[in-house]
Amino acid sequence: MQWSIFRKREVQPPPGNLLSIANPELVALFGGYSLDGDVTVSELSTLGNSAFYRAIMLISGTLGQLKLNTFTDDKDGQPKKVGSIFDDPDSINLGGRQTPFEWKQTLFIHRILYGSAFCQKIKTSAGALVRLPLIHPSNVQIEEPTPQEYKDGKLPLGGKWFKVTMQDNSQKKFDANDIFEIPNITIDGVCGIGLLTIARQSISTTLSGDRASNRAMNTGLSVSALITPEDDLTHDITDDIPEIRRQLDRELTGPNKAGGFGLLNRRLKVQPLSITPKDAQFMERQQFQIEEVSRFTGVPPHLLMQTDKQTSWGTGVEEQNRGMAVFVLGPTTKGFEERCSNLLANPRWVEFEFAALLKPSPEKEIELLLKQTGNKPILTVNEARAIRNLPPVPGGNVLIVESALVPDPEEKDEEEVIPDEPNAEDANKSE
Repeated sequence: MQWSIFRKREVQPPPGNLLSIANPELVALFGGYSLDGDVTVSELSTLGNSAFYRAIMLISGTLGQLKLNTFTDDKDGQPKKVGSIFDDPDSINLGGRQTPFEWKQTLFIHRILYGSAFCQKIKTSAGALVRLPLIHPSNVQIEEPTPQEYKDGKLPLGGKWFKVTMQDNSQKKFDANDIFEIPNITIDGVCGIGLLTIARQSISTTLSGDRASNRAMNTGLSVSALITPEDDLTHDITDDIPEIRRQLDRELTGPNKAGGFGLLNRRLKVQPLSITPKDAQFMERQQFQIEEVSRFTGVPPHLLMQTDKQTSWGTGVEEQNRGMAVFVLGPTTKGFEERCSNLLANPRWVEFEFAALLKPSPEKEIELLLKQTGNKPILTVNEARAIRNLPPVPGGNVLIVESALVPDPEEKDEEEVIPDEPNAEDANKSE
């Protein structure tokens, strides 16, 4: 079973049986109008927009570099790290194409753009899972079982079929026994929905604006002024045009003429024709694009290089980054972790290591850890070292209490002897 993860059909139908009015072919079929116009919304055109590219790469790249750990319960019921196929899902040593980082990054790009990521399950003759190479989503179409299949009891494992286009353009049907799917959001529980579907209109508007800007810059008005003579000419003006242009270029243009004076022997009327970016509303459109991309992807505007409206820097930006990890990256990975955990034998589960994203700066974290292991400790040394991703040390599983707080029973404090003051009777006797 072979297919290329980079091969795509020219016309991409909506995923599975999901009918979407964002599909231009479907709109045209029912006599409507296409939201795309003459703009083709595809993965390459979407990634060609700087804001969408940066947002998608931030999410997929950040999650790709996070460590994906596999845990099980030890004899004491505590989580213990173990190895699994997700340490190297598409092992190059076994004929794979992608490193662990590349596999995770590509997988989340597929989920964001298409709504689902698909992997082929490659197993040994004994049935052990050894590789999970990615399949491009445009090669996979989801189909639900037919009524006859329900009647005959011939239902696919996982409740749906995956019709896969092979390299020779033939199509084969598989179920969850051969295909591993990690969907994104879904409204029917069957097909995932990605940006290329739900954000098609916004992407089309953005790409149309980019195309209009490019056309204006390349074929639009580019001269800085229109110059006409005011003198009454008795001969053909076309004979003097080359000389007038040379005089203008020599006397008025160039960086060495800045702040100087120009002298011409003709009376000319100059009418400025330049269109500033503000007049063309290029800057406003670019800012709106970034805000729209931020709303769709959840990436804060300052991470998309939009800093005009940032009023909280320092700690404020740090909290915004933390909020992205909690409210955007966390929900994005939760379904992925559960799907991957279902592939493993119980009791084993998969979790991303978010400590690197959620922890404070090293100075604050070390100071906090020292306080928590100090006079009134709540962490052992090994627990504090685990937060810093350091290995345990012998004897580090006991809370440390300063010796000054726990007196040694064999050590007795010397009592200070204070002489008694003489009373009145002793004083009289001495006299």
